Amino acid sequence: MPLDRRTFLGRSAATGAAVALAGAATTPAVAEEPAGGPGGARPAKRYSFTVMGTTDLHGNVYNWDYFTDREFDDAAHNDVGLAKISTLVEQIRADRGRANTLLIDAGDTIQGTQLSYYYARVDPITAEHGPVHPMARAMNTMGYQAAALGNHEFNYGIPLLRKFQEQCEFPLLGANALDAKTQRPAFPPYVIKELRTPHGRPVRVGILGLTNPGIAIWDKANVSGKMTFPGLPEQAAIWVPKLRSMGADVVIVSAHSGADGTSSYGDQLPYVENAATLVAEQVPGVDAVLVGHAHVEIPERLVTNEQTGQQVVLSEPLKWGQRLTLFDFDLVWSRGRWTVERVGASVLNSNTAAEDPKITGLLAAEHQKVVAYVNQVIGTSKVAMDTAEGPYKDVPLIDLINQVQTDTVRAALAGGQYADLPVLSQASCFSRTAKVAAGDVTIKDAAGLYPFDNTLEARLITGAQVRAYLEYSAKYYVQTAPDAPVDPAKLTNAEDTPDYNYDVVSGLTYTIDIAQPTGSRIKDLQFQGKPLDDGTQFVLAVNNYRAGGGGNFPHVPNAQQVWANSDEIRNTMIAWVQAKGALDPADFFTLDWQLTRDGVPVFDDAETAGR
Repeated sequence: MPLDRRTFLGRSAATGAAVALAGAATTPAVAEEPAGGPGGARPAKRYSFTVMGTTDLHGNVYNWDYFTDREFDDAAHNDVGLAKISTLVEQIRADRGRANTLLIDAGDTIQGTQLSYYYARVDPITAEHGPVHPMARAMNTMGYQAAALGNHEFNYGIPLLRKFQEQCEFPLLGANALDAKTQRPAFPPYVIKELRTPHGRPVRVGILGLTNPGIAIWDKANVSGKMTFPGLPEQAAIWVPKLRSMGADVVIVSAHSGADGTSSYGDQLPYVENAATLVAEQVPGVDAVLVGHAHVEIPERLVTNEQTGQQVVLSEPLKWGQRLTLFDFDLVWSRGRWTVERVGASVLNSNTAAEDPKITGLLAAEHQKVVAYVNQVIGTSKVAMDTAEGPYKDVPLIDLINQVQTDTVRAALAGGQYADLPVLSQASCFSRTAKVAAGDVTIKDAAGLYPFDNTLEARLITGAQVRAYLEYSAKYYVQTAPDAPVDPAKLTNAEDTPDYNYDVVSGLTYTIDIAQPTGSRIKDLQFQGKPLDDGTQFVLAVNNYRAGGGGNFPHVPNAQQVWANSDEIRNTMIAWVQAKGALDPADFFTLDWQLTRDGVPVFDDAETAGR
């Protein structure tokens, strides 16, 4: 059934403008240029095809939010999930011709929702006679040709990743995921797909997969001594010429790496985290890059290769299956080979499509099993609490995270060498929409408060290092003069700092003076009611992401580890609530920090204690 151009009108999260499918009218895969010149030259042979791309699916199959137990929705009315993407994919295949399309992904597939968590931890795919991972089942059914590895593929350990790889009917690519001993690729670096044309010689499409060097930091416990992760441009420079020498007419890089050139781990590695643009600029022979990891929408970006002057097209579809990228290639037969004449990119919005019943029916039993799991009651709450103001006020639910972590570390260190040291704890507001209603508390409540699969560690840290840690964290706030109006919506995320990279620390009291420049904001820092002694030694309860260097916070990554746990903090919280039976803010909430300007509080935080 031909595509109706109107079917694919959507809103771009990046621009807010309507995005339409480029070339949505039926596009012939083959065309011939009219003869020209005296005597009529033989017409040129042409061929067109489309590569569809997703990224950062993070376990989303259904348009469903397991943390709220209802259909997913956000302020922009985005939808999520492979079921919707599948409908778009089938419509593109019908329009372009199935044989003239490919479907690829740029990583972060098996972590992020309770659906993916359930089949990693509760009913793991690694168990004897274990289930097939829902993401493998859905992607196999949809006919993916390749997927790059994302950093979150390593969160549950290499054995589970290998089992997922075994269950996929398409290769997981990682040219820069190397065996630590041999320094050879531990996963297939590339795949070459052939597209048949009516002109005899097929078009050979090389797909190179690259993942993120930050895995070496973020999942150190799972990969240290087993795998190494060199930089993306460095490895692309090795493999792209090989793909060309093997006859690839087109080279596409599927890169789990953002486009803006930044790194959240600072100088801890000699590689750039978000290096997709660098690959396009520095490595000749790349035609297109499917970008991932950064969770931003890039419908189309053109980058000029520094050596050849060739225009390379980049595109990043929005996370969780909210968008589908289309790379449309036009090729011409010239001098005995296919060459790329034109390539363009666009994105389709999944909220324009219905869920594909083929996918929803395939995984209905798994979905219902997980819905039942997240609705299990684990305790009660005396009052309703939420995190809406968590980024700029000390709120009880963030204190709950710190209380659980503090209690867990104290119990683990009891009777040992470090039992007498005071325990501090760090926590972030991972979600501004997390809430606990008065009454029953369920697993989904805890999961919504702590959506990441982080584990807990304990590190030794001094008072001076705590002060530096807090100063670094406080860069999150926009500098605001004492007499300037305060808009909470514009107060946070300075220097593009995400919420999950702003930490509060419990066990101390302090203020953050947002009238001051970054580096001079922490005031009245006290421990047990007295000014903090820089020489005092503490144990810091810290998640493994932060301890591994995530966010580039100072001191902690190099601090001595005195304890670590392999269980997710989320599970620790569930067990803590089950043991307590009831949540009462009076048992865990204290006003540890607040925002000020020249010593005057920005907000009235006294009312927060009851929330």
